[in-house]
Amino acid sequence: MPKPMTEDLPFPDLEELTADCKNARVIMPAYADAKSEMTAVLQYIYQSIHFGVAGNSRYATTVEEIAIAEMKHLDLLGEALLRMGINPIYVCRPPDRCNYYSTCCVDYCTQPAAMLAADIAAETEAIHSYEQMLCCITNPILAALVSRILLDEKLHLKTFKELYCELMNESGKR
Repeated sequence: MPKPMTEDLPFPDLEELTADCKNARVIMPAYADAKSEMTAVLQYIYQSIHFGVAGNSRYATTVEEIAIAEMKHLDLLGEALLRMGINPIYVCRPPDRCNYYSTCCVDYCTQPAAMLAADIAAETEAIHSYEQMLCCITNPILAALVSRILLDEKLHLKTFKELYCELMNESGKR
């Protein structure tokens, strides 16, 4: 059975969030911007398919589990945006109906080492972005959500680094 790629801690209840455009704008880039949860979901599913077809089912399953965790983050960020008065449409800066989300920022490399290196870079960037958001968020519920997501992102980074080292060790033995 695959290992869940989320920390074993609950996410905060978002029901108490109310209209708050200022704080909503802080988390918007994490939702559907170029380096967002949406990009992570699409990139990791793409990579999972490649790993699976190449016969590396363990890597495929691990990357897919991380994608599922990122889907949960996307869902929670969308719920938070909506509760704070922003329609969570797939644009860089909701509610503006311009700059619709594009898959151009998904890394489409197909070499295993390059895929994992791209994932390490993406998770490192996500961690930095979420840490920056925490410096700007004044709503405690939203801060709790971002802090909880941050824990998962750190787990993902650790996992991708482990997979990368394993892959490098395997290719060094050949």
